[in-house]
Amino acid sequence: MISAYVVTAAASTPLWGKLGDRLGRKGTLEISLALFLVASAVCGTAQDMTWLIVTRAVQGVAAGGLMTLAMAAVGDLVSPRERGRYQGYIAIAFALATVVGPLIGGVLVEHASWRWVFYVNLPVGAAALAGLHLRLPAGETARTNAPVDLAGAILLAGSTIALMLACIWGGNRYAWGSATIVALIAGGAGLAIALVARERRVADPIVPLDLLRLRPVAVSSAALFLTTAALFSITVFVPLYLQTTTHATPTQAGLLLVPMMIGITVSTNLAGLAMSKTGRYKRYPVIGLGLMTAALVLIAALVSHPSRTAVAIGLVVFGLGFGMVGQVLIAAVQNSVPRAELGTAMATTSFFRGIGGAAGAAILGAIFTARTGVNTTAGSLGHLGAAARADVIHGVQAVFLTAAPLAAIALIVVLALREVPLRGSARGPAGAGAPAPGR
Repeated sequence: MISAYVVTAAASTPLWGKLGDRLGRKGTLEISLALFLVASAVCGTAQDMTWLIVTRAVQGVAAGGLMTLAMAAVGDLVSPRERGRYQGYIAIAFALATVVGPLIGGVLVEHASWRWVFYVNLPVGAAALAGLHLRLPAGETARTNAPVDLAGAILLAGSTIALMLACIWGGNRYAWGSATIVALIAGGAGLAIALVARERRVADPIVPLDLLRLRPVAVSSAALFLTTAALFSITVFVPLYLQTTTHATPTQAGLLLVPMMIGITVSTNLAGLAMSKTGRYKRYPVIGLGLMTAALVLIAALVSHPSRTAVAIGLVVFGLGFGMVGQVLIAAVQNSVPRAELGTAMATTSFFRGIGGAAGAAILGAIFTARTGVNTTAGSLGHLGAAARADVIHGVQAVFLTAAPLAAIALIVVLALREVPLRGSARGPAGAGAPAPGR
């Protein structure tokens, strides 16, 4: 059920970005939100698991457009120099939702029904839809007579779904050397090759290769891929570690990630404010990735001596670093492309984030399972014996020591970013003109 949502969200992101550029961000954002609400309502009425999985997949398709188009809409409204600050506000909302959402979900499941986990989206989403319709101005669109690259979208979706399912199922549902996983990897690679061949000759490609040749886009996409892969070491394995070693309940373990969210919120907003004042941004992802690397090494050193306080300190440092990476790199990408291509550019970064998350979960999960023999989806962590708990500690330590080099490589990649001062100012026009030189 979770896989259906994650896979379809990643696979649909590029198409939403292209549609936003061609048809306008406001209309496509309203369509994606309306589809999300309809899918939520249908999920709540599901009578069997197949029904629920299918509707969750549709919900994922809608979710693929929400974050991408929301970020692009920020680009329509404010100048590049101001975008970091406004995206910081989005980060605050995301952080609050990450903390409050599981709490509300737990209360609803315990005192009402699991169906209300989906129904609760309806009033909140309806209010957001009304706000979008009434307050969000319509932005400019890319004018072209070329047809939408549906064949490219199908090839991209097929390749993404195959490769992400291989990452999700490999080592869990199927062995990595099984015929199913090998077929998924081979099929995904074949579709990816066919996609590149098509995009080279189509008039309006779903994935413009010229866009990927822009240094800010290429560097930011690679860095976000690696950063998101490293992030999964925290979001997956810190709760698992705390449940195993400190006897935290799943809810308590989730809440112990709050220090990271606080760090993300603080650093994202401080970096955004500083960018608005100076127009400079490269230093922040460099510092942020350095902090992330240090935090992962620190947590790896601390796991042998289980302590919620020590882990919380490491999470704060990680969050302070992570908050200076994602939104800042998005601002750098937006500064390098014309406004009419913001949707496609944001879809590209979101796509690499999604793929990075799947790859990170697969690689780190495989390392953990190889060290412990325990599946990351196992539900009996609280009943492990002392020897098995020691194996979990060593497995988690190996995961963090693997994630730290991923963050360090992302740091090296970001050093290749050529800084172009952000255009506009707090008192300047919101428009984004021709792309800044970023090759």
